Amino acid sequence: MALLTSEDLANMTNALIENDRLITELTGLSLDGLCREIYKTAPKNEKIGIIPITAGGGIIGSFSESLLFTARHFGMDGFITKNTDVAGYYEAVMKGADIILMADDLAYIAQNLRNGKISHNQICTGRIYAEILCRAKNTGGKNTNDKNADGKNAGDNEVLVIGLGKVGTPALETFIKGGQDVYVFDVDSNRVDAIVSKYPVKKYDPNGGKTFLKIFEATPCADTIPEKCLLRGSLISTPGIPCCISDELIEKYGVRVVQEPLGIGTLSMLYGVFDEVKG
Repeated sequence: MALLTSEDLANMTNALIENDRLITELTGLSLDGLCREIYKTAPKNEKIGIIPITAGGGIIGSFSESLLFTARHFGMDGFITKNTDVAGYYEAVMKGADIILMADDLAYIAQNLRNGKISHNQICTGRIYAEILCRAKNTGGKNTNDKNADGKNAGDNEVLVIGLGKVGTPALETFIKGGQDVYVFDVDSNRVDAIVSKYPVKKYDPNGGKTFLKIFEATPCADTIPEKCLLRGSLISTPGIPCCISDELIEKYGVRVVQEPLGIGTLSMLYGVFDEVKG
């Protein structure tokens, strides 16, 4: 996955709100409701401390502010530390933070200082974007008569996973647990072979003519979705930046795309460290 830029986050607030609406339409659950069901956790008035980190490429413009917006949008309390790095961590603790959010070039994590839980953005992002597809109930009834090259109906339980890295692998594990019939593709054929040997998944042949209602994409590249795999009303869930499908194909096939640069994965991380709901 590519590192975010301030340009990527320019429209983040509107994108989070619009994607929350689409997720609700697709699954019957709001984004925070979906996270509650997935993790079996809930917020309990935790205070979230957001620490700007200067290591590596340095602080990304609007990154901390986007995290704070996400927390507050879903009813949580939070603040951005004035200090950075270790001094910022100390400040967050002294100001009573229950949960820490911080990121450098290699990792973006949430840490619950009260219960010891820690979550990683790549894992939590892959999981939530995959769960959206697993739980999507409104995938477009227009496709019931569409058939693949093998003559079989394109099924709601089939999913194509493009990109088998640190986000795509947690996603395919989620699909498998969710009972999906998983097809995989990556530009690195060795990685595909390794995944197929480890998991009960199938290779996707770009020249085979198979089509999908559900597609998950996790690469840092644009226009990775081939037209030949699309059906009218296909649903794409992608945390990747830039967008994996052209505007022309979206319009031509009536594709719906769940894509937002930061907030969806962040909320998944937070629910990953909240206390479990008992009973």
